Amino acid sequence: MASPPVTLGIDLGTTSVKAALLEAAPDHPSGFVVLASCARAARAETESSVAGSQGQEQDVSRIIQALNQCLDALPRQQLRRVGGIGVSGQMHGVMFWKAGQGCEWMNAGPASVFKPRAVSHLVTWQDGRCSSGFLASLPQPESHLSVATGFGCATIFWFLKNSPEFLKSYDAAGTIQDYVVAMLCGLPRPLMSDQNAASWGYFNTQSQSWNLEILRVAGFPVYLLPDIAEPGSVVGRTSHSWFEVPKGTQVGIALGDLQASVYSCMGQRTDAVLNISTSVQLAASMPLGFQPAQTPNPAAPVAFFPYFNRTYLGVAASLNGGNVLATFVHMLIQWMADLGLEIEESTVYSRMIQAAAQQKDTHLTITPTVLGERHLPDQLASVTRISNSDLSLGHVTRALCRGIVQNLHSMLPFQQLTEWGVERMMGSGSALSRNEVLKQEVQKAFPLPVSFGQDVDAAFGAALVMLRRDLSQEDN
Repeated sequence: MASPPVTLGIDLGTTSVKAALLEAAPDHPSGFVVLASCARAARAETESSVAGSQGQEQDVSRIIQALNQCLDALPRQQLRRVGGIGVSGQMHGVMFWKAGQGCEWMNAGPASVFKPRAVSHLVTWQDGRCSSGFLASLPQPESHLSVATGFGCATIFWFLKNSPEFLKSYDAAGTIQDYVVAMLCGLPRPLMSDQNAASWGYFNTQSQSWNLEILRVAGFPVYLLPDIAEPGSVVGRTSHSWFEVPKGTQVGIALGDLQASVYSCMGQRTDAVLNISTSVQLAASMPLGFQPAQTPNPAAPVAFFPYFNRTYLGVAASLNGGNVLATFVHMLIQWMADLGLEIEESTVYSRMIQAAAQQKDTHLTITPTVLGERHLPDQLASVTRISNSDLSLGHVTRALCRGIVQNLHSMLPFQQLTEWGVERMMGSGSALSRNEVLKQEVQKAFPLPVSFGQDVDAAFGAALVMLRRDLSQEDN
């Protein structure tokens, strides 16, 4: 019998690059097994020569170096069996290159690698160069999604106004993941999925097209906009052997990291995926046939992002999650230091969660929005219903954990999830996995069957999309 297919998944994140090898395993509950995986810190942050302190840019060469280190760490005999490559990465950001000159291939020992050439820095999703005043001066998009700073089209508009000579040096643009796919396949023009196109702004997901007329009238360089392909489609084959991955291996269109992460653990369409790490994301698959209103609403707490097969994810993304608990811990440690006492951070975490676990309820109410929210940027945190009996560490920690979950619930209520057909919740993320009190509050606010400890991983998700595509074609 022939060996089952091996699929390589890659995720090009803001802080690290990850690669994973998955093998189809029909007898396994998940349908696949992970043969190997590797992550490497990108350490790619660099100064912006034109945007100053507001700019958030990364050196593309360092990102590709981290990618090469990941591939180099994977077992060679498994890489030789790779039949498909799935790629995802950070959404919204933009980089530029010269078509046909974006990289050079070279031999590095027994492996072939590519190195960036004639490329710009990557301007990331965290970029802050587009002020609210500048964004207000841009034309209104024909799209259901608003345009924000860090979005590819907004960044290109900024260059057009502030550094037009810069744009004249390049004739191709894309996200970092679009660039990698284009280089692997030797594409003359980059291709982009609607997942990444929607994250740039000025893209209509219903017509699957850029707002070309609106952009042309504004003088936007529309020649930089990539062509569009369906998420899950194959856009080319590797033009060189890459490490031990054979030349001619199929490569999928680059996916958004949000969609790939959700795909990695959403077992069925009726699952919602809750991730509580530094921040919080709650995503659910919208009913078939759902179409978002075609007018942007910056005040809406839920955004709708393209998923697969022309469906959408409804996503509530809160800025306040594990970072709020970390702020509380640092406050306690600072108070202790002011009192002349030293205590380990890990000790504070474990003691406060232990105290809250013993304190089953509290009247104390904490609104934990110390960072505001995208739809309520001016909202700050508050503490109410304070009484003598609710001031213990257990009361305060219980109220804080409840506040984090209730804030999310105010953005995307349980009733809304059930209307969308959600029947189960997949709980993931470092802050949730280590905090029994947060788990209890999730189950109170969202009375659904909850499966905790799921692994949300965009590299796995990108690989799974390709692996399942290949298996479905074999079945046909």
